[in-house]
Amino acid sequence: MLRRIICSILFLLLLVTSPFCLAGTPTAPNTDANAVVQLTQFRWATHTDAVTGASTLRLVFDVSGPVQVDGAVTDTPTPRLLVNVKGAAPGKLDEVTNLDGTVADRVTISSVDGQNTKITIGLPRMVNDGDYTVFTLPGDASTNKPLRVVVDIDKPMPLPSFSFTAGLKGKVIAIDPGHGGTDVGAIGPDNIQEKTITLAVSLKVKALLEQAGAKVVMTRTDDRDVFAPNDGATEELGARVDVGNKNNADVFVDIHVNSFANPQVSGTGTYYYRKTIYDKLLAQSIQSGAVRAGGLNNRGIYPANFYVLKHTLMPSMLIELGFLSNQEEETLLNTPQLQQKLAQGIVSGLDNFFLQAAKIGGGS
Repeated sequence: MLRRIICSILFLLLLVTSPFCLAGTPTAPNTDANAVVQLTQFRWATHTDAVTGASTLRLVFDVSGPVQVDGAVTDTPTPRLLVNVKGAAPGKLDEVTNLDGTVADRVTISSVDGQNTKITIGLPRMVNDGDYTVFTLPGDASTNKPLRVVVDIDKPMPLPSFSFTAGLKGKVIAIDPGHGGTDVGAIGPDNIQEKTITLAVSLKVKALLEQAGAKVVMTRTDDRDVFAPNDGATEELGARVDVGNKNNADVFVDIHVNSFANPQVSGTGTYYYRKTIYDKLLAQSIQSGAVRAGGLNNRGIYPANFYVLKHTLMPSMLIELGFLSNQEEETLLNTPQLQQKLAQGIVSGLDNFFLQAAKIGGGS
């Protein structure tokens, strides 16, 4: 244990003090008070814990003066971590540095108005907000250490590999009717509740899938909380995720109804979190099927950091069938006719997804 602790300390000291994996041309610290603050040096290394196997990528950027930093992950157009360095220009650092792809693929450094820098870190797949940190370390004149911008990224845990076949027969489909029990969800002008619509459509989807030979696991089949009445959001959403994960579902389908302050807004929209190569395809397939069958306005698909999408181990998506805040759509969504059409569209979308995924082949 002592040896592992010492190794970890040496790893951190190496990154913040030594020129390991240097990129760009080192620049002497600025002594002119009027000089533009710059990034002067870049280095990186990956540390793998000998016991747990967890990997962390550390990126270190030396800076010639004080800066402010922040970071955010994005899925558009590909998974990336965007780091803003406010108050420093890129200096003479290389614009692009390729990494080993274990945690990140490459680093791209670009100038923002000549006085700020954007660092774009390409990721093989999305990471959660808690899987990275962006911070600064102060300089120390006595040891000749400059101020440093540090980015730590934890390698995501591996997902199961997938090898889909065409057709619905034999597939395990997890369906989550949004809200329920003490959580009614959105409420329309005529007091129609979201939890009622989501359950009605979900049960119709279940029936159609079972007719096609699929196995369906539901997070709820009646009006109740999945975890416990008046529970917290994390416990409730975690219980829904567990239904899909513990049953080794092939896909996870989360069904909701939308609401907005403007009562004129309408239509069907779908969300995904790109943790596998299949999540976006699943969202697009079901969105297309639901719009074609239901006939509501096509609002498209969007990346989102929803809990159930991030924490399910299989491809997943969340569909907003329509808007309860739009009185016309509220009336339509409360009819068995539209509910059946939307259910048929979702099932058609699932069938198309498996067909397209089978062509892609295995992978995560």
